[in-house]
Amino acid sequence: MLSHHTITYLEFPAQDLEATQSFFSQVFQWNFQQWGPDYCAHTSATVEIGFYRAPLTSVSSQGGAMAVFYSNNLEASEAAVRQAKGVISKATFDFPGGRRFHFIEPSGNEFAVWSDIAADGTQSGHE
Repeated sequence: MLSHHTITYLEFPAQDLEATQSFFSQVFQWNFQQWGPDYCAHTSATVEIGFYRAPLTSVSSQGGAMAVFYSNNLEASEAAVRQAKGVISKATFDFPGGRRFHFIEPSGNEFAVWSDIAADGTQSGHE
């Protein structure tokens, strides 16, 4: 059941819709629903994500919102991003409650991956 005033869907531009789909399928094993030639959506997550063909990008340093994914193995997630030709835009860093890194996917949008599990395998508290 949906909760009142909760985020249920995010949309991002995609300069290269096919490359963006391929990237997220490879890194996160996402499946996409095609909604015509210029729109696709991943709908099997807690928050669904859509991509629309546009010559724009969402980058936090330019005021864009950034979706942040959780990982129980940050190093493996970073390796998967690199293998799929994602660009690490901010190397892994510590913050209160965990660690994270930022990356740019093929269409130029910035995302982040975080974990509350330290490199030594211990879990930190959430803030």
